[in-house]
Amino acid sequence: MATEATFTVPSDQFPLGTLFEPFPEVTVELERIIPAQDVVIPYFWVRGVAVDNIEDTFHDHPGVENIRLVDSVGDQYLLRVEWTLEYDGVLSTLMETGVPLIKAVGTSDQWTFDVRGDERRDIAAFQGRCRELDIPITLTKLQALTPIESKAETALTDTQQEALMLAYERGYFNTPRDVTMADLGQ
Repeated sequence: MATEATFTVPSDQFPLGTLFEPFPEVTVELERIIPAQDVVIPYFWVRGVAVDNIEDTFHDHPGVENIRLVDSVGDQYLLRVEWTLEYDGVLSTLMETGVPLIKAVGTSDQWTFDVRGDERRDIAAFQGRCRELDIPITLTKLQALTPIESKAETALTDTQQEALMLAYERGYFNTPRDVTMADLGQ
């Protein structure tokens, strides 16, 4: 069954992470496109920094071959990057394992990646390869894709909604659980 996963890596573990050293307030979002050739996510948006300073931060980074400004909209800048695929990192591992990237957002603390695998084992293979390469990823969410249902099919009763909210608030869904089902039932 198709599976989506969200994982994080420290910002310095991704080539664009060098941007955060001199500009900690910056947010970067990779622009997902369907590649027509063997190109890895060539576009990204940058918010929170003057564009003049961006290209200078990548001169010596091992994961970036070239970077250039494509367009700007207000205080947001669209850049195009050519990655060095010999650099063992998250993007090269995604390409190697064939796991598509859905979304990626970076801040000074971390990068958050949403990916999708045709099977759960695809996500596991990606995660395993990251471990082999000592890429410190942390899985934060894993879910099987389910068909979209009509509103009538997904509606909960008020009592069911209340039970779910109570379970969430008391930490039933935490790992390890903060409360047992028996405690919730009281």
